[in-house]
Amino acid sequence: MIRNRMTKTKSIQENIDADRELYSGLIRLHVLHHAAEEPVFGLGMLEELARHGYRISPGTLYPILHGLEKKGYLRSTEYRNGKSLRKIYRATPQGRKALAAAKDKVRELFQEVVLENDERGKK
Repeated sequence: MIRNRMTKTKSIQENIDADRELYSGLIRLHVLHHAAEEPVFGLGMLEELARHGYRISPGTLYPILHGLEKKGYLRSTEYRNGKSLRKIYRATPQGRKALAAAKDKVRELFQEVVLENDERGKK
């Protein structure tokens, strides 16, 4: 019985991991989109992503922010808010360019996955 539970738990965890991998690119685009609109910070992005159904931990988000910064898509600055130090991220020109290219790909994907499937369903 215990072995069976562990197998189910492992299977559920594998599905969660697969979903995370599937959605990680969308999360990165979401972060980049908001950072191009206005400065963002970790907690604010966690709340924004949760609003859209992405339930991720700080341990997932901060490596994403650091990775986007390392690629040159974001630039961070630190500022003091009372006693705490907050890191703010903004999209760089390179990040804005990457976002514009990604928007074209997202439009194409949306057309193919959503609109064409809707049309097929109406027939």
